[in-house]
Amino acid sequence: MSTASPTGAQITLRLGEVDAQIAQVGASLRSLRIGGVDLVPPYPHDLPTPACSGVVLTPWPNRVRDGEWDDEGTTRRLAITEPKLRNASHGLLRFTAYEVAHTDSEAVLRATIVPQTGYPYLIETTVTYTLTTDGIEVTHTLTNRSSTPAPVALGTHPYVTIGDVDPHDLVLRVPAETAFETDERMLPTGTRPVGPELREGVRLGDVTLDTGFTDLARDPDGRVRHSLTAPDGRRATLWQGEGFDYVQVYTTPAYPGQSLAVAIEPMTAPADAFNSGLGIRRLSPDETWTLHWGITFATTR
Repeated sequence: MSTASPTGAQITLRLGEVDAQIAQVGASLRSLRIGGVDLVPPYPHDLPTPACSGVVLTPWPNRVRDGEWDDEGTTRRLAITEPKLRNASHGLLRFTAYEVAHTDSEAVLRATIVPQTGYPYLIETTVTYTLTTDGIEVTHTLTNRSSTPAPVALGTHPYVTIGDVDPHDLVLRVPAETAFETDERMLPTGTRPVGPELREGVRLGDVTLDTGFTDLARDPDGRVRHSLTAPDGRRATLWQGEGFDYVQVYTTPAYPGQSLAVAIEPMTAPADAFNSGLGIRRLSPDETWTLHWGITFATTR
């Protein structure tokens, strides 16, 4: 089932007690609910996507300084899409209406990055949202249809919550050893060690974050797991698979209908990666890169 809104068609998925909405514009995870509990904070249907909520960010996530980058000796100049800070921000598909196909419990969205100002490559992308009994799994593919190797990175911008709990009282855990320091334009200037508090758990209401992290601890299955835990022990977990070696964590009091919201953003590369080279992958012609992440909810107390 789909309905129209400023974010394009809204695709509703259901599997038992799990339901989700996917927005056509930006291939955004618009909402996720299990047993009536929101795990992704919803927002009104008549609003454009707020604060980049759930949007897919590619061929780069985060920012490119001044929109300029060195493409193996050639200077490329991207459109400045964050005028306040003079950066190119969050890739080239943020406002794209994807092609959509779906069943009751799975949606596949497709969009192509066409050669354009500052990025002369042709990249086919897909995003597949699949409901599971305890949440959602997301699969991304990037395929280079150019005649030369193409630099790519990918991120996504989901907000996570446990909707029947005051978000200030949720405990946030991020298994990172290193954080990026940034300047006034939110561009990296260096790194610093992360203290144990964030790995052990901090009350969300006690922190303000807009920070990139790396050196993420992976579990034996290869996944990095970040979590929000309610006072009664219920836990929402966002996991990121191989290739997602970075995460951005962003807190805001300005998300519609929320006194406090947190985005936990899996990324294959950090801010300004087109200049630093960190996490950038050059896909050969016709090569495909596949990436996975997801959200689960545990009600065991």
